[in-house]
Amino acid sequence: MTMSRIQKRNRARIAEAALEVFSRNGFRGATLDAIAGEAGLSKPNLIYYYPSKETIYEELLTGLLSRWLEPLTALDPAGEPEAEILGYVSRKLELSRQMPRESRLFANEILRGAPLIAPHLTGPLHRLVAEKAAVIEGWAAAGHIAPVDGRQLIMSIWALTQHYVDADVQVRAVTGLADPLAGAAAHLETLFRRTLRG
Repeated sequence: MTMSRIQKRNRARIAEAALEVFSRNGFRGATLDAIAGEAGLSKPNLIYYYPSKETIYEELLTGLLSRWLEPLTALDPAGEPEAEILGYVSRKLELSRQMPRESRLFANEILRGAPLIAPHLTGPLHRLVAEKAAVIEGWAAAGHIAPVDGRQLIMSIWALTQHYVDADVQVRAVTGLADPLAGAAAHLETLFRRTLRG
């Protein structure tokens, strides 16, 4: 069934509102009433498009996953190793800057035990990480970068690039900076460059 322009607009409004509510309150703290209020729609109108908060949440997360993994997918085995890894760090940090709510949504799902995306984590994500870790370890074995466990390096990049927005209240409080990512790019480039050069 083809959606009208109004239906597409309303679904987009609901998705945007749900992202705000879920990233702010977590899955358990989010309600259809809160999402409808954020979207400027009545609850019955929202239910016309989505019968439950689970349906909205699932659509948001599944839509997020492919975008969230684009920086890792782009790691090129034929590229210059250090530049590829530092480029990945930079792309991942920029994605966190552009999509802080999406990062928190993903983090909240993981903290809940990943009930919705566990099959993706153990399937496609596991295979992607194994593939890219093998590339990184191949570069290390060839002497292009210092010896490193590829999976650990990838997880370190995730932790260090996402923390700035996932824990932005803490980062702002500790640094006193309005922008939680201020200085992060230069710091991470130096940190990972040293790691890769041994």
